[in-house]
Amino acid sequence: MRIRALRRSILTAFLLVLSFLAAPLAITGQGTNFNPALPLTHIDNGPNSAWAESQHYLVLVSLDGFRWDYATRDNATHLLALGKAGVWAPQGMLPSYPSLTFPNHYTLVTGLYPEHHGIVANNFLDPERSARYSMYDKQTTNDGSWYGGVPLWSLAESQGVRTACILWVACEAKIAGFRPSWYATFDGKTQAAPTTEQARIDDALALLHLPAADRPHFIAIYFSEPDHEGHEFGPDARETRAAALRMDALVGKLRTALASTGLPIDLVVVSDHGMVKSEGSWINLDQFADLSTFDTVGDLLYGKTEEDRDRVYNQLKHVSSQFIVYRRKDVPAGLNYNQNAREGDPIIVATGPFAIRAHAPAASETSHPPNLGMHGFDPHLLPEMKASFFAAGPDLRAGKTVAPFDNVNLYPWMAHLLGLNPPKTDGDLNILLGTLRDNGVAPQK
Repeated sequence: MRIRALRRSILTAFLLVLSFLAAPLAITGQGTNFNPALPLTHIDNGPNSAWAESQHYLVLVSLDGFRWDYATRDNATHLLALGKAGVWAPQGMLPSYPSLTFPNHYTLVTGLYPEHHGIVANNFLDPERSARYSMYDKQTTNDGSWYGGVPLWSLAESQGVRTACILWVACEAKIAGFRPSWYATFDGKTQAAPTTEQARIDDALALLHLPAADRPHFIAIYFSEPDHEGHEFGPDARETRAAALRMDALVGKLRTALASTGLPIDLVVVSDHGMVKSEGSWINLDQFADLSTFDTVGDLLYGKTEEDRDRVYNQLKHVSSQFIVYRRKDVPAGLNYNQNAREGDPIIVATGPFAIRAHAPAASETSHPPNLGMHGFDPHLLPEMKASFFAAGPDLRAGKTVAPFDNVNLYPWMAHLLGLNPPKTDGDLNILLGTLRDNGVAPQK
C-alpha cells in the first residue's frame, strides 16, 4: 500500500510539474526591462532559427481611428517625417468593409477580407455554431476557433521566427497552431492610460534587447487612440486633434527607441479605419419591418427561414434613402461581404454616416444618442473611412508615395519583409512592389 501511495504521489508531482511547464509565463518586469504597467506573457515556442537570427526586424503599429488626413491636417511631424523617409499613402489606405476595429485589425495581419477570416463585425452571431462573438467577451476573443487564416505572428512562429504582440486583436488566442512568443493581455480599463501607452514602447525596446535567440523579429503594437475622442467629440474636434498629436508624439518616441538598438528595423504605422461626423438620430429597422422572428446584433439580421429573410428584405428595400438592403448573395462584389453566414441575411448597407440598429433599447435600458463620430461604412462611398499608412526602414525605398490600396495587400508585403513564405490570401505583393528595395525578390534561405 505504501509503495502504491508513493507511486501516486510521484505521478501527481510529475503531472503538476508538466502542467506548470506548459502554462504561459507572465513576465512582470522583475529582473528585466519590461514595464510593470503592461506585463507580458511568454510562450516558449523555442529559439529563433539560425536563419531567423540573421534577418531584419519588423515593428507594426496601429493607431485606432487615425484617419488618413489627420497627419497633414494636424501637422503630425513624426508621422510625416516617417513617410518622407520611406513610403506612405498621402490619400490613405482603404479599409475592408465593414470599416470596424476587430475586422480590420485581423485583416491587416491575415491578408483576408472579413468574410474570409470570419470576424465580420465587432459583434456578430455564428448561426452554424449557435453562438455569439463579442469584442467585449474574452471567452470568444481568446478562442482561436473563431478565427480563420494564418495571422502573421503564427506564420512567423511556424517558420522559426519569434514574434511579440502587444494588445493586437486576437493575439491572445491560439490560431493556426501558435500564439506569439510574447503577448500582452488586453484590459479595456487601462489600455488607453498614459502609463500603458508608454509601456508599449518600453516593452518593445526590452524585447529587442533580449538575446538574439529569443529576440522577436516581428512586433505588433496596438494603440486605442484617437478612436475614443473621434467617437465622443467628432473627427474635427480639438480633443480629437490633440489625441492625434499625442499619438504622433508616441510614434516619435518609438522611432527614437528603435533607432537606439542599432538593429535593422522596418517600422510600419497604420490605422484600421477613419472617422466621420454622424448625421441624424438612430434608425431602428424594426420600425419598418417585423423582426420578431429574427436574431439580431446591432444592424445584423439573422433570419431563421428563407421565407422570413425574403419577407424582411421586401419590407425594407424601399423604405429609406439612408440605407440599401440586399439579400446576402446579392451584396455588390466590391464590398467582399456576400459569402459568410455570420454576416446575416438580409444585409443593411448605410448610404451615409447614419446610425442604424435593428431595435431600440428596451424600456428598462438606457438609450443614448449616436456618437458624434462614427465608422463602419463603405470607404468607396465615404472617403472619411480611409486609414493611414506610413513606413520606413532599411528594406524600403525612401521618398516613395503610393495611391490608395486595399489593406489586405499589407500581409504579403510584410511577410516578404520578414522573409516568410505566406499562404495564398486576398492580398497581392505586386500592389506594393515598388516600395521594396529588393523589388520583391524572394530571399535565399
